[in-house]
Amino acid sequence: MSKEIENIEAQLNWHWRDSMRTVRFLGFDARVAFLIPVWLLYLRWSTVILSFLVFYLFKFLENKGLTFPSALRSLRSWIVGRERPSITGVSGHSFTDYG
Repeated sequence: MSKEIENIEAQLNWHWRDSMRTVRFLGFDARVAFLIPVWLLYLRWSTVILSFLVFYLFKFLENKGLTFPSALRSLRSWIVGRERPSITGVSGHSFTDYG
């Protein structure tokens, strides 16, 4: 009887298992679907081709193991480079004891 109750409780909580998955739209990450309203506003061959290039660029990146946010982070780190300047304002602070 207790096993059946545990199984019922587990089935009631199954919807939480998929709550962190990325939302998909026609096989693509749903975050790149912002280009679809652009089609509605400016329907030209150039926008259709450009949006398909963006779709397949992010599909290629997902096949390489990068999600949309991680692809943007890796692009940012590639642009900035290996050397990061230190934050000089924070390192100059000293603690003061008023006690």
